Amino acid sequence: MPDLDAILIAGPTASGKSALALALAEALGGVVINADSMQVYGDLRIITARPTAAEEACVPHRLYGHVDAGVNFSVGHYLRDAQAALTEVRAAGRLPIFCGGTGLYFKALTKGLSRVPPVPAAIRDMVRDMLAALGPELLHATLARHDPGEAARLEPRDKLRVTRALEVLLATGRPLSAWHGETDPPLLDPARVVTAFLAPDRTALYARIDARFVRMMAEGALEEIRALGGRQLDPLLPAMRAHGVPGLLAYLSGTMSRAAAIEKGQADTRHYAKRQFTWFRHQLPDWPWLAPELAFDDLLRRASAFPRG
Repeated sequence: MPDLDAILIAGPTASGKSALALALAEALGGVVINADSMQVYGDLRIITARPTAAEEACVPHRLYGHVDAGVNFSVGHYLRDAQAALTEVRAAGRLPIFCGGTGLYFKALTKGLSRVPPVPAAIRDMVRDMLAALGPELLHATLARHDPGEAARLEPRDKLRVTRALEVLLATGRPLSAWHGETDPPLLDPARVVTAFLAPDRTALYARIDARFVRMMAEGALEEIRALGGRQLDPLLPAMRAHGVPGLLAYLSGTMSRAAAIEKGQADTRHYAKRQFTWFRHQLPDWPWLAPELAFDDLLRRASAFPRG
């Protein structure tokens, strides 16, 4: 039997992934590697519930808070950084333990990533200007004239995906869908990883999400978002769309009450958790779903079945 390559822990936000990864890293001599697209941003420690400094001091953590909020950090960027982290962790003889809620990161790690070339900044800026001038529906109509197949797959008001499809089309002359069949090999061998999706009771999970947002406010989330807003970044950047950020920015600008901003942050996070359940069910259907309280013993048992080099 081949050696264990990595442990992969996914799940909805607030499901206890970070605590589980920390416990497994302590038990197995592992390094926790982030697989959450918002926890990469250095500007967003509190609002993204990144591991605390005390938790990071217990075992090594990698790819947390290492990206500036002004960067449009992509899956391709993540794989580049994950490769470097894997090289470091393996050289140290430790076990990589990937932890996060971003399904696309886990899918890319285990199935590879399509070879879409990078979009030049000039084209990205041009499409953003078109979005500002036309609005999402007319931008979608522009995409439909040139790439009706891709446009049919997208909601007209989905600014992010419509913008991305048009950028790729203009940059490469090929529809985004044409690139999906050309994939680089994955960083991890699916036969040599142990995976788990934490699936807590939904009612209890939503209550934890709401309580956690209130706790974030008490821990300084508003001050964190005030500093972010002061940077005057492009509102389409991923960091500017993190759950809780739009509502708190609206409160700071005087267009939303504090209570409404908190309610929006809570609701957006609950809706995201629901989408995480759905995404993993359809995109990575072979991953075991585990109750959080049973996950440590289950993962430890399955990891122990592999020989350790």
